[in-house]
Amino acid sequence: MGKNQRILFNSTIFGPIHSRRLGTSLGINLSPVDGKVCSFDCLYCEAGYNSQGPGKAGFPLRNDVKKMLEEKLSEMKNNNENLDVITFSGNGEPTLHPEFPAILDDVLELRNQYFPQAKVSVLTNSTKICSPEVARALTKADNNILKLDSAIDDTLQLIDRPSSPSFNAQKVIESLKQFKGSGIIQTMLLRGQHDGITVDNTTPREIEALINAYKEIEPREIMIYSIDRSTPEEKLIKIDKEELQQIGKAIEEATGIPVKVA
Repeated sequence: MGKNQRILFNSTIFGPIHSRRLGTSLGINLSPVDGKVCSFDCLYCEAGYNSQGPGKAGFPLRNDVKKMLEEKLSEMKNNNENLDVITFSGNGEPTLHPEFPAILDDVLELRNQYFPQAKVSVLTNSTKICSPEVARALTKADNNILKLDSAIDDTLQLIDRPSSPSFNAQKVIESLKQFKGSGIIQTMLLRGQHDGITVDNTTPREIEALINAYKEIEPREIMIYSIDRSTPEEKLIKIDKEELQQIGKAIEEATGIPVKVA
């Protein structure tokens, strides 16, 4: 698929699917069903580059999200299906939806009604956590999973390609501190080439910078993982599980924070 790769999900509610990190997961896609809306344009994004455009459908309406989710949860419950987690993910950044806080409240209410044992997870790229409304909402999620792919700004800019010129590594690290003890930091580790430039956030310098950032942020958990499917930049290399586990062990020993390797 490579550079021709397009959106992953053409529906607002998708799955359930098996997540490497979260288990049996029912997904909520708050991006348009026919395009991609994201404040990052990551080299490794499974949904493709932002250049494919936002489509024409627009953000799903809050009431529609609630209705579709309730229908799916009711169906799953009637069929005695298992559900570990409801996950905000999809074709872009969920916190960009203008009604994200209210939709999260709806999801928590429906979770409590149909699958009270299931967790609610939000996968966010951390670009909106400076918004008090978004930050307050994220604290309500069982798993507030926040991205930090590098603590060195040049590398972060190269891999994540944020759309805001003011977004940088030190700024996001400062903002992530507000979730001390509750947030989960997720880091994608990879190496390869992009436009003739070396991409590698697994070097000793990179890992040392991440360790220092994790110590500052003090999350409840760290997740490290590598690419699993086709990426828009074709010259990226997956880090094997054994190396990831070695890196995870070093991070855990240095920080005292639990590290999950997926």
